[in-house]
Amino acid sequence: MISREGEKLFGRFHPAVSFLYFAMVMLYSVLLMHPICLGISFLSAFACSLRLNGRRARRFNLFFLLPMLIICALMNPLFNHEGITILFYLPGGSPITLEALCYGLAAAAMLATAICWFSCFNTVMSSDKLIYLLGRIIPGLSLVISLSLRLVPRFREQAGVIANAQRCLGRDISTGNVFQRMQKGFRIFSMLLSWALENAIETADSMRSRGYGLRGRTAFALYRWGSRDLLALFAVLFCGGYVLIGQLSGGFYHSYYPSLCLGEMTFYKLSLLLVFALLCTMPLLLEAWDSLAWRRSMQQAFPEEEKGRLCA
Repeated sequence: MISREGEKLFGRFHPAVSFLYFAMVMLYSVLLMHPICLGISFLSAFACSLRLNGRRARRFNLFFLLPMLIICALMNPLFNHEGITILFYLPGGSPITLEALCYGLAAAAMLATAICWFSCFNTVMSSDKLIYLLGRIIPGLSLVISLSLRLVPRFREQAGVIANAQRCLGRDISTGNVFQRMQKGFRIFSMLLSWALENAIETADSMRSRGYGLRGRTAFALYRWGSRDLLALFAVLFCGGYVLIGQLSGGFYHSYYPSLCLGEMTFYKLSLLLVFALLCTMPLLLEAWDSLAWRRSMQQAFPEEEKGRLCA
């Protein structure tokens, strides 16, 4: 299987399919405040980020995202005292209600889910895919988005290169007193700023030499529609449309105030939750299906006796 990060999950599909999928799940993660939907979306986004970014996502999710989730969830009941189910009273006499705690947890889960989905989007939708999708429609905006997505990773990488070079020269930023560290840090920042300005000039010259902005200019792209892309597009549109109809018809009815209420669980509501779960877990399911198909093809190509002979 292809192991590059950007080629995992939805990365092997046409950029239009990947863009539509992530736009849809990010939009629904913000609009649907139903507790079950938030739980499904958060767990799916968490798993997708781990599958795409590996150890880096694991550190970010455990040391930043989960603490932020807990802090944001606890902040709401400290300032919002609505709700009829009082858990306890603060020393000042303000009540802490179950409804305010649940709403704070839901709002924090929505924020964390959006961050996770956007990290997956940033990994799958590379700059060339964005330019391919938006280059002919809004070329200026597509260029700005592409450069913005590349800005922070390139700056971080170059800052690490400069810091390592300075460390080899005996100018480690972690040594010395406060003023010496500040002086070394300003030196690294000055070098990084000079590199950024020079890189901007080189980028502008390169774009001009390639005819950027000229009328009739064409661009080469490797992306072509296939049957796999059409099936994935149909699945995304079907699931997204079904969830949208359910949202407009009140199928995801819920309320946090004055008391928690999720409504009666009917077959229609259950189908909405199942389709939404299918939409959120679609990349993981497709990845698992590809892995299973790969193993079956390997078993057919190399039977047990053939593998034993090769190992011997």
